[in-house]
Amino acid sequence: MSYFEFLGQYGDRILSGTLVTVVLTVLAALLAIVIALAAGMMRMAPNPLVRGVATVYIEIFRGTSLLVQLYWIFFVLPLFGITFEKFTAGFVAVGMNLGAYGAELVRGAILSVPRGQWEAALALNMSPAKRMWRVILPQAVLIMLPPWGNLLIELLKGTALVALIAVADLMFQVKQINGTTFLSAESFGTALIIYYILARFMLTPFMRWVERIMQRKLGRA
Repeated sequence: MSYFEFLGQYGDRILSGTLVTVVLTVLAALLAIVIALAAGMMRMAPNPLVRGVATVYIEIFRGTSLLVQLYWIFFVLPLFGITFEKFTAGFVAVGMNLGAYGAELVRGAILSVPRGQWEAALALNMSPAKRMWRVILPQAVLIMLPPWGNLLIELLKGTALVALIAVADLMFQVKQINGTTFLSAESFGTALIIYYILARFMLTPFMRWVERIMQRKLGRA
């Protein structure tokens, strides 16, 4: 069977798996961003209890395997009465895992904003919340965007693990195809190409576009 015949026969299944992967990536990324912003700012809170909660979350999710976390959310939490449908469990696990890494990016970016900006906002008599949202956070976002681009690519690749709980994503489909055809080079080679295309020609340009927008808004274009 030629490669084009392979694509003709199994292209629909590969396409459907790719669409599931894209949706998983988007939902997991949104969850990761929300968690990262919340946990990152909680890590800087003056209240030790708030800092402690954020630190425990970050250390647990950074210090354990994403695969183990996925299995815990899907297989173990139901024992405590918390049940997620497999698709939901997939993007929640990936989002929470990458959100822990993103929280440290958020904290580091906020601390990287020049001290003069903090002092200028204080001199304008802004409240702490207004200083953060109007002055500090926009500049921190511009600082954190390049590493967030790398993190989102890792998130995309991390979604491949949801195939292990039978979510019909790209990796699940190519594993099924390979299991019936034994065309490993065609199956996994196609998956490799698709993941590369999604990372190189979708995520990377998107993050660069967002970075240009933030530069213009901050007058740095």
